Amino acid sequence: MSRAMSTGGPTSARERYFINTNRSTDTDKPLNVVNDSSALPARIGSDSSASVGRSNPSSLRSSPVPSDLSSIAVPTARVAPVASGDFKRPPPPPKAYPGVGPKSSTPPRKLGGYVGFANLPNQVHRKAVRKGFEFTLMVCGESGCGKSTFVNTMFLTNVYNKEYPSPSLRIQKTLKVETTRVLLKEGSVNLKLTMVDFPGYGDRVDNSNCWEPMVRYTEDKFDRHIRGESQVKRQTMSDDRVHCCVYFIAPNGHGLKPIDVQCMKALHTRVNLIPVIAKADSLTAGECEAFKKKILTDLQTNKISIYQFPDLDDEDENKLNKERKSKVPFAIVSSNACVTKEGGKLVRARTYPWGTVEVDNIEHNDFHVLRTMMVRTHFNDLKVTTHCNHYENYRQAHWSKIAASSGDAGANPGMAAGGPLIKTASGSSLNKNPMATLEDEKIDHQARIKKMEQDMEQVFEMKVKEKLRKLRDMEANLKKEMEEAKASLETAKNDLAKHQHSFYRERDAWADENKELEELIRQHYDAAKSLNKKKDKKLIPF
Repeated sequence: MSRAMSTGGPTSARERYFINTNRSTDTDKPLNVVNDSSALPARIGSDSSASVGRSNPSSLRSSPVPSDLSSIAVPTARVAPVASGDFKRPPPPPKAYPGVGPKSSTPPRKLGGYVGFANLPNQVHRKAVRKGFEFTLMVCGESGCGKSTFVNTMFLTNVYNKEYPSPSLRIQKTLKVETTRVLLKEGSVNLKLTMVDFPGYGDRVDNSNCWEPMVRYTEDKFDRHIRGESQVKRQTMSDDRVHCCVYFIAPNGHGLKPIDVQCMKALHTRVNLIPVIAKADSLTAGECEAFKKKILTDLQTNKISIYQFPDLDDEDENKLNKERKSKVPFAIVSSNACVTKEGGKLVRARTYPWGTVEVDNIEHNDFHVLRTMMVRTHFNDLKVTTHCNHYENYRQAHWSKIAASSGDAGANPGMAAGGPLIKTASGSSLNKNPMATLEDEKIDHQARIKKMEQDMEQVFEMKVKEKLRKLRDMEANLKKEMEEAKASLETAKNDLAKHQHSFYRERDAWADENKELEELIRQHYDAAKSLNKKKDKKLIPF
């Protein structure tokens, strides 16, 4: 049967029947297919050599073909019983399509023209480029291993310089987290890079539990992501989880130190751990290979999981990828200085009296291989592995502890403190089941809304009272101004009356004093008037 389907050759009626009883049909009565063919009665009628399904295709072709397919006894263990009136003839077998797997039931349909969903990758690409990418790189190791130089060499820029020195070169070396955020641009792609360093790691006399700040930092970022996902109203968050941890191993030793083992044991389940041998130019080729084997043996002995670079889709690139994976742990050399070669090419290298070590030369060290696998081929896989593996494992363990503590708290409330406490934005504890957390957040939200309403009412009342007070003050001021205006008018009226009375008194006094003069003036006026009348009489003609 499989040969007939793959080659697309002619098939008999009996073969078509058994082909179609092994696949789901679109009839009104669907067939119940059983995957295990070994447990089926592989016989039809009296033919003992004809097995069901794919047991013996050659015997199927050698068996006699019944003239009426409806008379064939359908095996009850393989096909559900169907009423005789509802039995339908099975459709012809599908043709073989190239590129379609054996489990594909429906082949791709050929379109009659351009639809447009082939442009979806371009839409995703434009959106991703417009949004930019985020990546958090943690570097861990003793001071002097070249962590800052490694970051500058990895991204071909001076992230750390004289104006902004690396955390290990600053005056105060305390065992705390130092983060540096920069925006890198290559072509049209923006990368928001966050470097995480722990200055002072391994520099003390007593280095007990010096790796706890690293573990606490990674778990805090996971907890922050869990809190964001647990909110009723989710907000867009930046992905600040640690996507990769490059652990620097000092080249002076016979393998991993106890502090290296303990630190990597604490980190390997939370981050993508990539061990590197720092300052590999201090080792010969033979010493470097022996040191790598010793490190791998120590990792396997202590059951430390490091990041396994997955295979690539391209076959040619996958061959190179297998060769690159064989160089783990990577022996690297970093340098901020550039040297001009004989051909005039400028390369990053370290110059010694005995020769020059080029950073990007795979014959000298593994730095180029590490950058190729971290940035060029597996950059996105580091982020996917962080989200799908490390974060999911931490999230499941976190909620399992909460569920267990919630179940114990029902019988004994004092046992509820066993799980880690996480505070939401409202301050409620997440040390309970999710539904109770959602209910608490709903209650807190309603309480906040009610408090906001009360505050708004108080503010409104205060504003109304303030406005009324201002209106009353304005009214009092207007009344006062009006009374003052009335008083000034009354005063002016009284002054005018006094002046008028004084004028009349002065006029009467002046009249009394000049009474004789007035009489003389009147007499003079009367005399003048009579004289004028006499003159007029003389001028009258006879």
